[in-house]
Amino acid sequence: MNEVKEALRNVEQNYKLFLQQQFTFIGALQHTRENAHDMIRPVASISQVQSYMDHHCNNSTDRRILNMFLNICNDLSKLCHKLETVHSGNNITNGILERCKLLLSHSNDLSTIRAKYPHDVVNHLSCDEAKNHYGGVVSLIPIVLDCMKEWVAHAEKLPRHVLYNVSGGSAISEKRAPQDAPARAAISQTPPSVRLEALTSTSNKDNVQVQGSKHVPKKNLNDPENHSGKLKSPWKPPGRHA
Repeated sequence: MNEVKEALRNVEQNYKLFLQQQFTFIGALQHTRENAHDMIRPVASISQVQSYMDHHCNNSTDRRILNMFLNICNDLSKLCHKLETVHSGNNITNGILERCKLLLSHSNDLSTIRAKYPHDVVNHLSCDEAKNHYGGVVSLIPIVLDCMKEWVAHAEKLPRHVLYNVSGGSAISEKRAPQDAPARAAISQTPPSVRLEALTSTSNKDNVQVQGSKHVPKKNLNDPENHSGKLKSPWKPPGRHA
């Protein structure tokens, strides 16, 4: 889920840069439509923008901004596929994801969609542009971003065990820590005879250490049992003897 959030933030940052150049984007669409002699129908699909850039774009500025729009749409499509690997799906999240896929389909008709408050992309267009030409194409990205944020909000409320690992696609159990898996796998793959031999070796080593650490008492020189033969007479100081 963290990987999904990070990817979504990156797309949002790119869109903010694109949003600052909306007039440049509209100008590029206007120029390429004129070159294509296609001034009547609205810009209603991603494939239409792709065709304008590939066949009717005459300057680098227009090509750059059109390519930026197409790249963001492509990143959103990739993110849709990533969402499928993260979550097994329920009615709400599956419905949101299907809508995103439909909106990002290159042949889907965008002419009737409109981004609403708090988005103001449509408000930056003239009435004729918004109604007849560009209202749908400028609304596509903000609407899809809102859908993906809604998907994340619903997915985070679900139990942890229905979320999936992005890279592996396997369920994560709450009762078993993922970091313990390598150790468990290593133990399960070791033959029983090898494990028994290892345990025996360890036990023997422990016994040797215990025996080596036993305390050996020092000999008492005054103990009669520590001397052979007769005991020596106790020492007397020199001097007179009675």
